[in-house]
Amino acid sequence: MTTSTQAETTAAPAPVAVLGLGLMGHALAAALLRAGHPTTVWNRTAAKADDLVAAGAVRADTPAAAVAAAPLVIACVTDYDALHTFLDPVDPAALGGRTLVNLTTGTSAQARDTAAWAAGRGLTYLDGAIMATPQGIGTAEITIVVSGPRAEFDRHTPALRSLAGDTPYLGADHGLTSLYEMAIVGLMWSILNGWLQGAALLGTAGVSVADYTAIAAKGIQTVADWLPGYAGQIDTGVFPPDDATLDIHRAAMAHLVQESESLGVNAEFPALIKSLADRAAAAGHGGEGYPVMIEEFRRPAPRPA
Repeated sequence: MTTSTQAETTAAPAPVAVLGLGLMGHALAAALLRAGHPTTVWNRTAAKADDLVAAGAVRADTPAAAVAAAPLVIACVTDYDALHTFLDPVDPAALGGRTLVNLTTGTSAQARDTAAWAAGRGLTYLDGAIMATPQGIGTAEITIVVSGPRAEFDRHTPALRSLAGDTPYLGADHGLTSLYEMAIVGLMWSILNGWLQGAALLGTAGVSVADYTAIAAKGIQTVADWLPGYAGQIDTGVFPPDDATLDIHRAAMAHLVQESESLGVNAEFPALIKSLADRAAAAGHGGEGYPVMIEEFRRPAPRPA
């Protein structure tokens, strides 16, 4: 008897159409080709497909022709408006029965609206988010998260695994991928901005960024190791000051602001963080652990008077 795993291994790679050949879309199509998937590609600037066609892809002249070529359509275009610009004119009869995996960045509301739009055209819709740069596509190290109907996710997992080694299924809510993506890019920018702040500070003493980074990377890993415990506190709503109280953190934040200002380094970023911590302390949380700051992030910013 053939198991489902054996069936996935022995089945011929399914045909796939890729809409959009920017840096990321081009990398997606190239990875599918390497994995043996018959790949049809479309891009508004047709010349961007030249090397892919030379490698075995089929160039479609229109989005409709690309959709007609495969049961699985992967879109990686500028935004949701662009997706609708390309697909709205396509006859719904030509879309019916196909699965659209949209890897376009946008909001959770746009993802849910697009799922409803797809259902009205007989398309099964999966929303995805790529947690990688184009250079990582097709390697085991990257992640593409997906949400939508579980059965369709399972059906197209072999093709998705051609693009990323890790393809977590987030759930039926199409908006979850956008929420995850925004959360991760927010985390990325916060880490990068903190690193840049430190580089600017140490630069005033002539320390090279390379020397600083060797130590900063260890600090980032230390903070990452705190996250599982902090997550438990947030999920339970109990914030014991296991390592330090928020008030102690606030004192250190004040020192960072003072040091930055005294050295002529921009202090806006640490001052913003301190303002959030000050509000949390004013609400009575100064004696609790740092994760209590979640209460400030859950609230909209105060409106100017």
